[in-house]
Amino acid sequence: MSHAEDRYYVPHGSHWPIVGSIGLLFLMVGISNWLNGAGVGFWIMLAGVAVMVFMLIGWFGTVISESQGGLYNDQVDHSFRMGMFWFIFSEVMFFAAFFGALFYTRNLAVPWLGGDSNNFFTNILLWEGYEATWPTNGPGEVGGDYEVMGPLGLPLINTAILLTSSVTVTIAHHALIAGQRGILKTFLALTFILGFIFVFLQGYEYMHAYEAMNLKLTSGIYGSTFFMLTGFHGMHVTIGAIMLLIIWLRVMKGHFTATNHFAFEAVAWYWHFVDVVWIGLYVFVYWM
Repeated sequence: MSHAEDRYYVPHGSHWPIVGSIGLLFLMVGISNWLNGAGVGFWIMLAGVAVMVFMLIGWFGTVISESQGGLYNDQVDHSFRMGMFWFIFSEVMFFAAFFGALFYTRNLAVPWLGGDSNNFFTNILLWEGYEATWPTNGPGEVGGDYEVMGPLGLPLINTAILLTSSVTVTIAHHALIAGQRGILKTFLALTFILGFIFVFLQGYEYMHAYEAMNLKLTSGIYGSTFFMLTGFHGMHVTIGAIMLLIIWLRVMKGHFTATNHFAFEAVAWYWHFVDVVWIGLYVFVYWM
């Protein structure tokens, strides 16, 4: 199959989409039942995670084997790039929805409840006497007293870590293009190590928030927006760090060349996206 450029690649039939659908079904049923108090939901969720991991290893393993076997031509490379572009765009819209919820809450809903509205009945009838401030756990002090997570300390350290990791992955990319495999391996390893350090420190931050600050997902609108935004971002960092680890293992096996390394580029794009989202989070969630 050394003449891939001369033919239009048609992928063969695959069972992996069906396996992935089954895994997602188990995840959905498990998480929904677990959140509603059913103990069995946790185990169903774990089964879904196991099926999804099995699917990802198998499906990506197939794609890697096909790529290394010379089956993909420029047309396939272009389709991969377009697919990654639209995937990242969908992730942009995903976070835009949560940033939009934060904006609506802080700039519209909370002021309206505090009486800053053309319709003064919003304050009088819904919650008379409520003063609009941010951060807030809303009228009724849902979740009780709590402390606000400040921008210094661990959040600032994590910001420095992610910004540094963006530099290291860029250095690794340039090293790959220049054929400097030693620098590539070193800085790519530094990138995913920094990613896992970020996740570890965020987990420690969450533990401190729960135990020492009484800041929880149930701490009204501030707690829910804080943990939804930072939690989903942490999940994306975890996924990105795992992808970087896989790319590093492929580099160690001799994969990728200066002209054929889309998988590396795709993960680098994703990592830069994660970094940019964190900058927005750090400014609008921690500072403002």
